[in-house]
Amino acid sequence: MTGPTPPTPPATPLRTRLLATVTLLAVTAVWGSTFPLIKGLLDRVPTLDFLAVRFALAAVFLVAIAPRALGRLSPASRRHALVLGAIYGVAQVLQTAGLAHTPASVSGFITGMYVVCTPLLAALVLRTRIGRLTWLAVAVATAGLAVLTLDGLSIGYGEALTLVAAVLYAAHIVGLGAWSRPEEALGMAILQVIVIAVLCFVATAPDGVVLPDRPGDWLAIGYMAVFAGALAMLGQTWAQAHLPPTRTAIIMTMEPVFAATFAVLLGGESLTVRMGLGGLLVLAAMLMVELAPRRKIEAEVPHLAV
Repeated sequence: MTGPTPPTPPATPLRTRLLATVTLLAVTAVWGSTFPLIKGLLDRVPTLDFLAVRFALAAVFLVAIAPRALGRLSPASRRHALVLGAIYGVAQVLQTAGLAHTPASVSGFITGMYVVCTPLLAALVLRTRIGRLTWLAVAVATAGLAVLTLDGLSIGYGEALTLVAAVLYAAHIVGLGAWSRPEEALGMAILQVIVIAVLCFVATAPDGVVLPDRPGDWLAIGYMAVFAGALAMLGQTWAQAHLPPTRTAIIMTMEPVFAATFAVLLGGESLTVRMGLGGLLVLAAMLMVELAPRRKIEAEVPHLAV
């Protein structure tokens, strides 16, 4: 993600930006809907085994519906998808390893710190100018994540692994913003999912792969593979061809808000003041970057051709 910056592309039309925003919101809603399903499933299937099976099924699904998409990728896009898939896959493995040594609430907050890392990486790698209002939105989103998820914070081995995962998630967001093209979104999504599945299998293979033994678990994994894996990766890859990375990261902080919503609606949890306040802060951050006027350079996606 280095090299000379190509000529500035034309600004993305408003209608396309709105569609990309709605697509990302749909992706985060689907991710949020998986939390009630994962809660019981991971008591029976190890996390890495679950991830390996999930992304393997996602890859099979995408290849089945678009068998020629990989062949239509340019050599550069193929390289980019391999790198992005590796980044995301390693982040998944590190986040999972960190979760074994840190409370889930702390892990959720630290993982969500990609909202802070993304503008820093975008400014460093893409030389994107980040305005004061955007930084304010980042701060508000971070505060919302803290209210939603944080219940005490200590820094140790698990937290360090999770922080590295958050940086890698931010790098994945920045990389998609720099490299994704609408016409190659499907092929790039397929290749990324394949790489993620391979990395998860490599990480869990030494201990053997544990498969679900209940029909209900297979149905849950199938849903998460198709909707939260295959289609979500496709939606994110396409949307990021039209949205700046920082804006993407702030929109994606809606995931814990949707997770809390589904936990109340489907998981039987009670709505608390903390959930409401955290959700409102994250929503306010998203609206700040969506509704506030932006300078031209912030509304454009700086693509890199390397």
